[in-house]
Amino acid sequence: MTGKTVLITGTSSGIGLQTALGAARAGWQVIATMRDTTKAGLLEEAAAEAGVTERIQVRKLDVTEPASVQECLDAVVAEHGALDALINNAGSGHVGTLETDGVEAARRVMEVNFFGVLNTTSAALPHLRASGGRVLTVSSVGGVVGQPFNEAYCAAKFAVEGYLESLAPVAATVGVSVTLIEPGAVASEFVANVGIPDDRAALADRMGPYAPAMDAYLTRTADAFAAAQSARDAAAVVVEVLNTEQPALRVQTSDGARAFVSSKLADPDGSRVLGMTGAWVAQ
Repeated sequence: MTGKTVLITGTSSGIGLQTALGAARAGWQVIATMRDTTKAGLLEEAAAEAGVTERIQVRKLDVTEPASVQECLDAVVAEHGALDALINNAGSGHVGTLETDGVEAARRVMEVNFFGVLNTTSAALPHLRASGGRVLTVSSVGGVVGQPFNEAYCAAKFAVEGYLESLAPVAATVGVSVTLIEPGAVASEFVANVGIPDDRAALADRMGPYAPAMDAYLTRTADAFAAAQSARDAAAVVVEVLNTEQPALRVQTSDGARAFVSSKLADPDGSRVLGMTGAWVAQ
């Protein structure tokens, strides 16, 4: 892969940071982007420890701002001559429910997780057509199975999955491959940034009649994340797909993630999924 260039969004921590390191180790020239480049310290330190500093270049990119995306891509192609891959990793979570949190919360999540992917992919496609490149998008098992109190996040990921599944055969006609990466529970800062306060009493006040169900959900989720996949292991799957000649449309990052999405794909009437997720909020 020496000489090939990949642009990765959301690389200040978690899967994005580990993917940047893994791709650099595999010989890619990595354009590691983030909205706030003052948060690049962790990546830069890890790159120095791994001996790949010369193969990682940090650049500012806000996926919600088309001008920011275009400016970054123009600079990358001007400097490196081509773009061979795009990895859409930037995202934001939200835990809540419609009645208490309203529609605007969903709009904000959709702006980052769905329209952000479209902004970067749209701008990258002309360059990926020229290079016969690929688009990898870090989705989630939440893009296949709707999950309690994750309505906004799952809606955005469902939208990403539907859009890119539809785009994939079209992009293939011009030599660009499209792949969705579906992690399950991953231990990263992403989980800490979804807006759940430490004060359960304050959360109960906010959730009102949904407080008992939220409490049950958080207890279940804490157990799930106690056995979460590491960000490095999830990123290793992303890098493996990046280096695969003909990757599949969907790739899960763990056996648990594969089993989870299979519960939906083998459930045409939805009863199996509702039986599973309904138990998460049972009181």
